[in-house]
Amino acid sequence: MSYTHSQMGSVSGSRTGRRTFEFGKTHVVRPRGKHQATIVWLHGLGDNGSSSSQLLETLCLPNIKWICPTAPTRPVTILGGFPCTAWFDAGELSEDSPDDWEGLDASAAHIANLLSTEPADVKVGIGGFSMGAATALYSATCAAMGRYANGSPYYVNLRAIVGLSGWFPGSRSLKNKIEVSHEATRRAASLPILLCHGTSDDVVPYNHGEKSAHSLSSSGFQYLTFRSYDGLGHYTVPKEMDEVCNWLTSRLGLDGCR
Repeated sequence: MSYTHSQMGSVSGSRTGRRTFEFGKTHVVRPRGKHQATIVWLHGLGDNGSSSSQLLETLCLPNIKWICPTAPTRPVTILGGFPCTAWFDAGELSEDSPDDWEGLDASAAHIANLLSTEPADVKVGIGGFSMGAATALYSATCAAMGRYANGSPYYVNLRAIVGLSGWFPGSRSLKNKIEVSHEATRRAASLPILLCHGTSDDVVPYNHGEKSAHSLSSSGFQYLTFRSYDGLGHYTVPKEMDEVCNWLTSRLGLDGCR
């Protein structure tokens, strides 16, 4: 069962700088077994947390609590300014496109806040699809650096990152930032990341997935697995979700499906 997370209420705000971002409803899928891990799962552009929770509650991962927030509704450049749910503003998917650091920080802080109240013995991670995957990868860089782009400290000890059909925002400046810090290098090297991408993706082209994996690896994220799926478009399939289940069970040391 998924339900609206009552502590969050229907709307919560995260204020950074000039803009206030109003996040939508958060849906939670409770673990059916022993609570060993909690993962925030981030939906794609224009979607919501409810549809994520409906997919996740079908998976054979009884020991994971899933938290599925809904992104703020905002004008999105890539859609010609049309407003829809988005974790940050995105223009063309290219390395020359400016990064919306303010939006990325606000979403990463919202996610960190959702994980901050989990029990100390529960392992925490972030996953997502498309723009949700991009936001999960940005959170991974915050965890490695120990801070957000705006300089505020990042405290969550992430144990796993999953990105499906996504891309890596902020890749241009990451390598230099991590290389100058021994602590950031150590944290990056120890954080497991799973990236999956379809070769026939016509929304976020496959080469963006490949580039993301290369950028992360060259920036010090050595514990990275990249899986490609022949003929897969911009959606998920059971084979891919089985890979996610097996990877999470192995990396997080979870009890298996019975």
